[in-house]
Amino acid sequence: MKLESHIRPISYLKAHAAEIVRSLGESGAPMVITQNGHAKAVLQDVHSYEQTQETLALLKILALGQQQVADGKVMGLDEAFDRARGKRRNAA
Repeated sequence: MKLESHIRPISYLKAHAAEIVRSLGESGAPMVITQNGHAKAVLQDVHSYEQTQETLALLKILALGQQQVADGKVMGLDEAFDRARGKRRNAA
């Protein structure tokens, strides 16, 4: 998605707030708001924001898992199932 067509100055936001909110809900495309020619904020609809937050949470879980693998904090499948069932394997 190209944001170039969704860049507006803050004065446009002030003058067209209701139209912008309606457009965000319909298109799902975010809008970049500029102030003095510099990007200052991004507006997006609630559904897109929630999807972004869920995606970030999943990425954090994946990164944590990768770090645990790198640190050697892993166990075999049998041990994992035994723990899940509440059993302990006796060391042989």
